[in-house]
Amino acid sequence: MKKREFTFNKNEKGEWYLDLPEWSGDPEDLQMVEGADQWLDLVSKSGTKTKLLMSDQNFTDAEVLTLLRVREENLGGGGIYYLETYQNEKVELKIWLCEITRFVFKDLPQKIYFSIP
Repeated sequence: MKKREFTFNKNEKGEWYLDLPEWSGDPEDLQMVEGADQWLDLVSKSGTKTKLLMSDQNFTDAEVLTLLRVREENLGGGGIYYLETYQNEKVELKIWLCEITRFVFKDLPQKIYFSIP
């Protein structure tokens, strides 16, 4: 996948959601939970909205999420990713990215590269 910009918004309850216009399923499927919310708090500097450039191919100045394991379908599917460092600081954050990852990337990439545009 070429680089694509994604927008994430935090609602008044403090819940993060991916803004994905082409998603026709349940909007709740777009909620970022189990570490993904902490990841977005980190990259947004505790803001309420953030944009990320993401790709399954490395690009200049990209940070990296590494797939640790594929999660069982009965536990929500998707994959458990690991963010070891962010902006050269050790964060050691485990992040669950649900099946929407497969929808967006057409697969669960071994690595997901991201940066703030």
